[in-house]
Amino acid sequence: MLKRGLHYVGFDVHKKTIRVCVQNRSGDVVQETTIASCPSELVRWIKEMAPKKWIGGLEATVFSSWVYDTLKPYADDVLMGNPRRLVAISQAKHKSDHLDARTLANLLRSDYFPDCYVLPIEVRRLRNFLRYRNNLMRELVRFKNKTACLLMSAGITYNKRRLHGRRYFHSLVEREDLPPELKELLHLKRLPIDFFRVQARMVLRKLEKHPGLVRRLELLKTIPGIGPITALSWILEVWDPNRFPSVKHAHSYCGLCSGRKESAGKERRTPISKQRNAHLQWVLIEAAKVAKDRSERLHEIYDKVQRKKNHNAATIAVARKLVSYLMAVDKSGKPFAEKKKSPPADIPPNFVKFIER
Repeated sequence: MLKRGLHYVGFDVHKKTIRVCVQNRSGDVVQETTIASCPSELVRWIKEMAPKKWIGGLEATVFSSWVYDTLKPYADDVLMGNPRRLVAISQAKHKSDHLDARTLANLLRSDYFPDCYVLPIEVRRLRNFLRYRNNLMRELVRFKNKTACLLMSAGITYNKRRLHGRRYFHSLVEREDLPPELKELLHLKRLPIDFFRVQARMVLRKLEKHPGLVRRLELLKTIPGIGPITALSWILEVWDPNRFPSVKHAHSYCGLCSGRKESAGKERRTPISKQRNAHLQWVLIEAAKVAKDRSERLHEIYDKVQRKKNHNAATIAVARKLVSYLMAVDKSGKPFAEKKKSPPADIPPNFVKFIER
């Protein structure tokens, strides 16, 4: 990373201000300044005050995406730092904006900057649509539960499976034994439920018909238990499967493995790590509950682990296998085809051919 004439710039990004620290190759502070946190001020600093050759580094926060996109065209390189690994900032004894910016510049200069993968801006915009749909579905379930609680508090019996169907709900509300105030409140609660349903359907239809996603969606949906939501979550949260050196790295990213602590020759396994993509973890675990009943191989994995441990461990084992399937299909670009079991070694080949006929 050390190149002649190259400068290293640390950006400590906040909601209203950005603290900038520029260091040269020797570690001397060339420039320190504070600018307003807006694209126009950032571009003005780049054109008027930034060095000719420079590499920027900033910590991943809520405000970092637009800063990264603004800096990228002007810099030799821009790195987004993983906040969980920037221990030098989060656990420092003395902490301030100018010290944080200096620390980021020093990490860049010494090639110890813990950068993370940044999705392309077009993919991030599509991912926002998917995450918006997830929020809609959470609110939809919350309003459904509130409606059921309202009926139970009034002592009204109802069919649980049919409650939120349009015909059954309206027939239930029109009952004569319901007080007028309760009818009005049930109608009010029904309005957001219908709204969330329409919005979620529109977002899903938009993503399914996107020309950049159609081909990959069709391939991933050939895997047993993988529907449009799971496939879209995998595509938009991962995007490039080749960024994982192995399947184990993908398991770790999806939060499907435990942490490991090793010291003095002793190794200890911890519970499922919180350092993961929470959106992808939740979707894969829910998909695993369905996939085990749609594939003989996945059902065998589930039964084998459940006999030794418990239901949750078996579900996670199935989810890990789904990640392996998703990686294989996404990298190869071919539909999923489950391998047939090989016959036992003690069975003659002629007998196997006879059975297959």
